[in-house]
Amino acid sequence: MNRASQGKVSVAGIGLRQYKRGGAPLPEQGILIRAIIDACEDAGFNPADIDGFVSYGDDKNEPVRLMPDLGTKELRWNSQVWGGGGGGIAAAFGQAAAAIISGQANAVIVFRALAQGNSGRMSAAVMRHHLNDHIVGAGLIAPAQICALRAQRMFEYYQVPHSVTEELVKASYYHGSKNPEASSFGKELDIEAYRTGRWVTEPFRLFDCSRENDGAGALLLVSTERARDLKKPPIRLLGVANGASQGWGDLIENDTDYASAGFKPVADRLWEQTGLQPKDIDVVQLYENFSAQGIASLIDHGFCNYENVAEFVKFENLIADGGKLPVNTSGGNFAQGFIHGVGTPIEAVRVLRGESANPVANAKTCLLAGGPGAPTVSSAIFGVDDR
Repeated sequence: MNRASQGKVSVAGIGLRQYKRGGAPLPEQGILIRAIIDACEDAGFNPADIDGFVSYGDDKNEPVRLMPDLGTKELRWNSQVWGGGGGGIAAAFGQAAAAIISGQANAVIVFRALAQGNSGRMSAAVMRHHLNDHIVGAGLIAPAQICALRAQRMFEYYQVPHSVTEELVKASYYHGSKNPEASSFGKELDIEAYRTGRWVTEPFRLFDCSRENDGAGALLLVSTERARDLKKPPIRLLGVANGASQGWGDLIENDTDYASAGFKPVADRLWEQTGLQPKDIDVVQLYENFSAQGIASLIDHGFCNYENVAEFVKFENLIADGGKLPVNTSGGNFAQGFIHGVGTPIEAVRVLRGESANPVANAKTCLLAGGPGAPTVSSAIFGVDDR
């Protein structure tokens, strides 16, 4: 997204349906339809006027199959970001914005739905994009195993202290405990349970890993000019960047950036195109599949570095309200729930509207960081309408 397009597209409505894993009351498509209708009701918008759809992460719900239930008049745009992980979540907003700015669509839904009774475990889709022969040959077949190796590199080679992951997880559960929609509502993190939780794959224990939930999320995007005439204040898309650096992909297993989350060139482009810097961001919604990858994402985006990460990533700095940089104000993938990360952009909108369960006073900008360590990654910045 270039400077000329900055802020021209806005999120006008949001919808989220979340259930316990395996507990969805309807098939996956039915949950998604309801989330889309919720987003339209939030905006005061007719669902039949939606003419574009974008998703990511191998979502199984073809837009053409959604048309009958929504009463869609004409489908003009449908696309999906490559990659099985959550790395493409922010890029989906870039595709939606491109469709609207170029006139190929007027109202685009960005969505993700996941019900294990229909799509199975999400890890199957993720690993299809992550695995290569030498990884499988070593017996690595799960996302946690792949990320654990990178985490261990970060801890050992860069001397990042393990304590920072505890601080991040603790902040997420603090926010989740205050969010009525969160799986962890009313339950702050038990530190002893965190430290002694069962191993998933070293160095990750149980609470270092994101939850999995059934559910669906949807966000309605229209031009900012049109959004100003709708029900809720527009939340403008200020910039999006996505991609991968040279040598990422399969060769990353031998790369000097192995411990990173893969965001460095993407983040650099995002700051350049928006004219913003890390110090200009008021809130962060961080896709944290695993605790160490959340830390790596903060480092890649320039909020801290390997040397000072322990000074920056402290519980008191990460919480709302009053922290230097509140992170995952809904509880994030750890504590709110995990529908392949679609809750994170929804929370970005809520916190900028002042609707978050953990409000951040006078928040004007929010960074959305997609899934870290994915083959391709993406980030976006949202902002309030300062007309």
